[in-house]
Amino acid sequence: MRLKSQQTRYVATKIAIDLANASYVVLPKGKDAVVEATKKIIDENLAKERALDEKIKNILNENDDEIEFQRLDEKQLFFMIKKKLAPESGIIMDYDDRYNDLSHSILDELYENYLVEYTVNENQVKNIIFRAFKAFSDAFEKIDSFVYKRIRNMKREIVPGSQEYELVYDKLYQEELSKRGML
Repeated sequence: MRLKSQQTRYVATKIAIDLANASYVVLPKGKDAVVEATKKIIDENLAKERALDEKIKNILNENDDEIEFQRLDEKQLFFMIKKKLAPESGIIMDYDDRYNDLSHSILDELYENYLVEYTVNENQVKNIIFRAFKAFSDAFEKIDSFVYKRIRNMKREIVPGSQEYELVYDKLYQEELSKRGML
């Protein structure tokens, strides 16, 4: 998934905001409860993907000599193995299909725990969740580039990968999300 683990709260918040803004949706236990339940489902999905990635890295490490001998592209090989193993690990590789599946899971969880009530077809509510995923995904690249440029153009140099860089990046990233109504 394009999401990083530190971004799941942002996506969950975007979903909760979009649900709260829908005229036909009520959040009986409030937005924060929706954020937490949604974040948990997204985090579980990302954890499954990380476990699969680790499994693939182990396979590649075990076959390192053969890969080097054959002069194979490790990134391409990683992707090919992931594509092959993803279905048995419960991972959907196509982003739209994955967001759709997650949207169903999130809606089911919210409904079963009385975190959401609605007066329309459940597909309309699921589509709000799906569109929130898509909006975040589409905005991420733009926001990331914008934040990177702002850091690069600062008067004092901040070393990428340093703790200061991460703090400044997170602060600027959150500001951009707020400006775009995603927080």
